[in-house]
Amino acid sequence: MSPALARLARSSAVHMAFAFLAMGSWAVFANRGHAMPRPLVAGMVQGLLSACITLFLKRIVEWLTSRFSGLGALVLPPLIACLVSATLLSAIHAAAGTPELLATVALPLTVATSYAALYTYTLWSARP
Repeated sequence: MSPALARLARSSAVHMAFAFLAMGSWAVFANRGHAMPRPLVAGMVQGLLSACITLFLKRIVEWLTSRFSGLGALVLPPLIACLVSATLLSAIHAAAGTPELLATVALPLTVATSYAALYTYTLWSARP
C-alpha cells in the first residue's frame, strides 16, 4: 500500500465521510416509503450522527476499557456504548420526526455496537 493510501485509510475525516454516506443512505432507504423530504431529512440526521459516532466511539471505548478491570473491562464498554448510542439515535431521530425510527437506527446501532465489542475484545485480550 502506498504511503498516501495508508494515510487516507487512517484519516478520521475519511472514516467519518464513509459513515455519513453509508448510514445516511441507509436511513434514506429505510424511509423511502414516505413523502419527500422526510427520507432526506432522516438521511442527513443519520449521516451526521454516524459521522460523530465514528469520530468518538474508538476513543470512548479506549477510555472505558481503561477504567474497568477483569470481565467488566470486556463487557461494560460495548454495553455502555450500545446504550448511549441507542438513546442518542432514538431521541434525535424522534425529535427530527423520522417516520421509520426502528428501521432507521437498527443497522447503525448494530454496526456501532459490533465495532465497540470487537475493539473492546482486542484491547482486553492485549492486557497483561
